[in-house]
Amino acid sequence: MTVVCHRPEGLEQLEAQTNFTKRELQVLYRGFKNECPSGVVNEETFKQIYAQFFPHGDASTYAHYLFNAFDTTQTGSVNFEDFVTALSILLRGTIHEKLRWTFNLYDINKDGYINKEEMMDIVKAIYDMMGKYTYPVLKEDTPRQHVDVFFQKMDKNKDGIVTLDEFLESCQEDDNIIRSLQLFQNVM
Repeated sequence: MTVVCHRPEGLEQLEAQTNFTKRELQVLYRGFKNECPSGVVNEETFKQIYAQFFPHGDASTYAHYLFNAFDTTQTGSVNFEDFVTALSILLRGTIHEKLRWTFNLYDINKDGYINKEEMMDIVKAIYDMMGKYTYPVLKEDTPRQHVDVFFQKMDKNKDGIVTLDEFLESCQEDDNIIRSLQLFQNVM
């Protein structure tokens, strides 16, 4: 049985498309190939890798949403180019690029806006991932409260949905969000 391996087009092209140097791309590629010898990762493998970071909770639902955000072509697998492009945005992208990527993650059904159900699904997935051992212990209605606060802040015209423009505007007005987006700027 032959295994078809995916190889990236060329590091020079990726270097031009991302915010990584050729050397950084080589290091990232070695790590990616180590975890994914075939050169691609499917959702199940992605979930298994992600679960290692959250041993006290169930990260599978959040990993599903994250996988879909990485799988921009909706092929059911993430290759090195997909992975490094997303990583480039998350680690070295502009505030605007990071916020667009995050909006795409939260827009689960990819219809161009975030509704309360999508936000509730994301918040519940985050709580499931963090596990039952969070401090302080979360009450049953905590996810709903977080969603309500999110919509009070983000839904500028109070129509029950958050558009990309509302999301960008609200996030850019919030110093805490801006600081958190800058946290990983110098990683690597």
